[in-house]
Amino acid sequence: MRSDLGVYESVRASRSWWDAEAASYAAEHGSFLGDDVPGGALVWGPEGWTEAELGLLGPVTGRRILEIGAGGAQGSRWLATQGAHPVALDISHEMLLHARGRSPAVPLVQADAGALPLAAASFDLACSAYGAIPFVADAGVVFAEIARVLRPGGRWVFSVTHPVRWAFPDSPGPEGLVADRSYFDRVPYVERDDSGSATYVEHHRTAGDTVRSLVAAGLRVLDLVEPEWPEANTETWGGWSPTRGRLLPGTAIWVARKD
Repeated sequence: MRSDLGVYESVRASRSWWDAEAASYAAEHGSFLGDDVPGGALVWGPEGWTEAELGLLGPVTGRRILEIGAGGAQGSRWLATQGAHPVALDISHEMLLHARGRSPAVPLVQADAGALPLAAASFDLACSAYGAIPFVADAGVVFAEIARVLRPGGRWVFSVTHPVRWAFPDSPGPEGLVADRSYFDRVPYVERDDSGSATYVEHHRTAGDTVRSLVAAGLRVLDLVEPEWPEANTETWGGWSPTRGRLLPGTAIWVARKD
């Protein structure tokens, strides 16, 4: 079901959905995301590429790093093993609970990415792997908050579903290779309960939309990484699969900087 949706309804839906799904999400995807790796991992997307392989953040040792939409904080824990000083932030209390008791311990903050309870110019870097951005109604508000808390020269690196995927069915097989809607359709995907309240929301932006929002927030786009599907990855994750991944980009990783 598709419907227009406001900022607050998106926030409310995301918090409740991720709280409810935290345990099952961790059971299904935790291993892929680094739960079984000592110290965790920062995995940029379903293709399986990690920050250890891509190095998009640049040097992290001694850097104060904010992870937005951190989920179980696997990425923040990996950053801590590299000598960084990460803070893991997520809207879902239950998702953050997954990080408690795991080593290394990192600071956990439950908050809306569009209203960061953090001081200006208090971080050297910020990152997000499929966190927050697809689920907020106004990405520009989040980008402005990121720009506010970054120090000059700080990088903001985040991954989302590649925008071209919006035009294709969310299916891992051959049927997922035939476009059935417009890439320019920006009406969000919304699931609702019997009372009509939104329970799950994803927002679509074109590549141009994201560029304009980043620039408006005072950030300079340095790169757009479109990772290819690795031959070694034979897993299917929702609509992601080797069948689609070897023909269509699945993930977009944006690299921006505050000048």
